[in-house]
Amino acid sequence: MHIAFIGFGEAARAFTASLKECGVETFSAYDIKQGTPAGADVETAAADLGVTLADGPVAAIAGADWIIAAVTAASSLEAAQSVEGGLTDEQIYLDINSVSAKRKQDTAALVRGKGARYVDMAVMAPVHPRGHKTPVLIAGDQQDDITHALTDFAFAWRSVGAEEGAATSIKMIRSLFVKGLEAITVQAISAAREAGCYDEVYKSLSGSYDMLGWPDFGEYEFERIMRHGVRRAAEMRESANSMRELGFANGGALADAIAALHDEIGELGCIVPEGGGLADIADTVLKARKKGA
Repeated sequence: MHIAFIGFGEAARAFTASLKECGVETFSAYDIKQGTPAGADVETAAADLGVTLADGPVAAIAGADWIIAAVTAASSLEAAQSVEGGLTDEQIYLDINSVSAKRKQDTAALVRGKGARYVDMAVMAPVHPRGHKTPVLIAGDQQDDITHALTDFAFAWRSVGAEEGAATSIKMIRSLFVKGLEAITVQAISAAREAGCYDEVYKSLSGSYDMLGWPDFGEYEFERIMRHGVRRAAEMRESANSMRELGFANGGALADAIAALHDEIGELGCIVPEGGGLADIADTVLKARKKGA
């Protein structure tokens, strides 16, 4: 098995590490950051994991059995376009990008137009620590050789239908809730600190919603946005596209607002203070906001 990655960020690296443990030996990749100052991290990670970095996307997929597209949401279709000239009818394109159903359908049409098969794969939890064993939903092409290989390599997969877009739709709608809960938690706690009523607000929330597990819940919500806000904002913009595709009257306004908050805090570049509690974490965000204002 030879697996090629288009995009070699967190998900691709986690998949590589765990797939190596399951017997996959040959990996290649191309990341758009290669050859730039930001690409040093990509090159180091590839060397550490024994992944061959190609000079371009078409070179990266040459001879690959599977192509796993793992780029930012905004670049998912462009990723497929970048390898279009090298796709063959012997290859399988697994699209794990967090995008709307329409985006995956457009990508599937492009991939199949070159004879390759297309799998819409939605990764339904953080990729650490399980890597490719993280639960995934699949839609699209599911011939026996594909499903048998997924099982043989210990993917935690479940089919949700043959129509591409079915898997990603589940993730996009779920993400509206998950990332919306993160956004409203972070904004409410930050606002309570700023207004000087944190103790009252915290007491009320932790009492009314004790099943969430405060303060760990609140600290986790802050950590996710602080560490991954920019990437998660891109996903939420695709969730907004999903809402528009589904014809909701307010379009993607709610998801767009959630994306804006994730983007804002992610761009601050602040980190969770060592040993800090929920109030300390909120204060860190507030200080970074004011500094950047």
